[in-house]
Amino acid sequence: MSKGNWDLFEIFIRSKNGLSHKHVGSVHATDAEMAIENARDLYTRRMEGVSLWVVPSKSIVASDPGDMEHLFEPARDKVYRHPTFYKVPDNIENM
Repeated sequence: MSKGNWDLFEIFIRSKNGLSHKHVGSVHATDAEMAIENARDLYTRRMEGVSLWVVPSKSIVASDPGDMEHLFEPARDKVYRHPTFYKVPDNIENM
């Protein structure tokens, strides 16, 4: 397999236990194991993370920003889900 035929993988790193993984970039590799090794070498040279996720780019499905109204319109009818609906007592300092 020539380098031009390598698959593209999206890389996600978790910087500390308990935090979410964040997308940091992409690497080309022949398989997921090689993608983890390439991502480690490229994105964690200074101990920036505690775990890596590699996902084949072709497996990611995303919504079209043009579909925003259609996709997210039903959520506008549920204002009770937003914290602005509730009154916080004055004696509460940190919420």
